[in-house]
Amino acid sequence: MRQAEISRKTAETEIVLRLNLDGAGQSRVNTGVGFLDHMLTLMARHGRFDLDVTCAGDVAVDDHHSVEDVGICLGDAFAQALSDLSGVTRYGGILLPMDEALVACAVDLSGRGRLEYDLRIPTQKIGSFDTELVQEFWEAFARRANLTLHIRQLAGENSHHIAEAAFKAAGRALRQAVKLDPELAGEIPSTKGVLV
Repeated sequence: MRQAEISRKTAETEIVLRLNLDGAGQSRVNTGVGFLDHMLTLMARHGRFDLDVTCAGDVAVDDHHSVEDVGICLGDAFAQALSDLSGVTRYGGILLPMDEALVACAVDLSGRGRLEYDLRIPTQKIGSFDTELVQEFWEAFARRANLTLHIRQLAGENSHHIAEAAFKAAGRALRQAVKLDPELAGEIPSTKGVLV
């Protein structure tokens, strides 16, 4: 089973995260940031990943440290669970509609952490959640998971819909990319023989 467990403790957050890439989309998420909990639950369901995460963070200051550090831990968990990437499909992509919003997401398990981000979220807040933290989360995740992630908005006016479409799309694209390809029979999907 491709699983990982990550524990991270800093002066700002304490996180325990468990991930199963070959799960059924079950999740238990309690980050202390309600909107992030909602987004991670959607991502796990659409990615068919089992995800269990708790975070005790300094949300009395703001949500920034919790959101970024959960992104770091989730990225670390993906990198650990994928190991040397043998046998994976490697690429995944989707064009995902959420009412008036339309978001494209593409993933390459390249071994090189990079985010290309183009969401134009019109409000600074979704409830009490700072919308600039959506990008902070994905930057932390892509960097630590060692993957290339493109998230691009093609349409959308409602901030919640745009963010939700992005998390659902990422879940779906990651689901495709991490899937084991029986034709590869454990090979590394690169002519270099390694993904770094």
